[in-house]
Amino acid sequence: MATTNYDTPKDRIAKMRMIVGFLLLCSSLATAQVQTPYIPDGVIDTTNYETAELKPTASVKTVTVFKATEDSDHYANGVLLAAFKGKLYCMWQSSPKDEDSDDTRVVYCFSCDDGATWSKPITLAAPNNECYCTSGGWTAVGDTLIAFINTWEKGLTPRGGKTSYMTSVDGLVWSEMMPVRMAEGSEMNGVLEQDPLRLPDGRVVGAVHFQPGLHVNPVFTSDPKGISGWKKGQFESEDIGKTSREMEPSQYLQPDGTIVMLFRDQSSSFRKLVSFSKDDGETWTKPALTSFPDARTKQCAGNLPDGTAFVVSCPVPAKRRWPLVLHLSSDGCSFDKAILLRSGAPADLPHRHYDGKYKTLGYNYPKAFVHNGKLYVGYSTNKEDVECTIVTLASKNRVQ
Repeated sequence: MATTNYDTPKDRIAKMRMIVGFLLLCSSLATAQVQTPYIPDGVIDTTNYETAELKPTASVKTVTVFKATEDSDHYANGVLLAAFKGKLYCMWQSSPKDEDSDDTRVVYCFSCDDGATWSKPITLAAPNNECYCTSGGWTAVGDTLIAFINTWEKGLTPRGGKTSYMTSVDGLVWSEMMPVRMAEGSEMNGVLEQDPLRLPDGRVVGAVHFQPGLHVNPVFTSDPKGISGWKKGQFESEDIGKTSREMEPSQYLQPDGTIVMLFRDQSSSFRKLVSFSKDDGETWTKPALTSFPDARTKQCAGNLPDGTAFVVSCPVPAKRRWPLVLHLSSDGCSFDKAILLRSGAPADLPHRHYDGKYKTLGYNYPKAFVHNGKLYVGYSTNKEDVECTIVTLASKNRVQ
């Protein structure tokens, strides 16, 4: 005859302790494998309204690329920089007055002296009866400069866009606009975020805000030009209606090759969200809230030539786009160094001169890249002037 074994209360307690111990071990292993980015105490002071308690440094200087005047467009945003055949290029979205109005176009200019002086703006992509255009970024591969253009169908609800591209071999004469394509050949039905990350093996990893609306998902391609072959990574976003909660990400590498993707939080926690990939962008962890303060605005991230991770953002726990700060980390986790790029002091942050829809005060939507021993950070001041802050790197490609 079979016998039945019943657990005593003591046995049940022992088993419960084993289960809890196992869960804690799993949690600790997960934490060890994925290091969430943070700013250690004492690095910045978010209660300091103008500077976050940071001092200017001699390695940082700022130049004006375009300044709005009575005779020019009064709206500018989405500033993006690139280097090609000995010149620097800068594009942005431009309109007479308002953000994302039906007359919005993409303009660009160039510099022959590493950003000290710039040409007058040239129209790159103009609106038509169906769509208006915004800036989508650059990539340079060999003898070809590729300009990405976001096209937005007028009157579409919810608002959404697609990604196209143009090519040039001299930076002056451009091809017709053509659609960026997914791996199966369809047009990319979304807006490609403006600074994809190129991995050491050549794969390009980024994110697209897919329609309907703007719902983000990481993507990757083996096409070095980034104009075809895009595939979606496995990713779980939070739908909050017309958009996902996670928006406008940028990414960098940790020393072990983990990709860290940081997001703006549309739910207004005023902290960055983060997701990780350990397989070159094919699968991603569920986005989690960090302690990294953020003004709920677009940021940029990347790696310096020595591997140092950088983030450029406004580390403010409120909807205020200043000061603009460069954060640095040797391990891609602890951002224990911060450099002031622009402050909120009246002598640094000018008054907005022209009114317009959504013309947010401060330093808007920074994007950065490294070139010739310098970190170039482009952004729009008050969404009307285009500026570039240049950070000189030390001889070992570290920030001085």
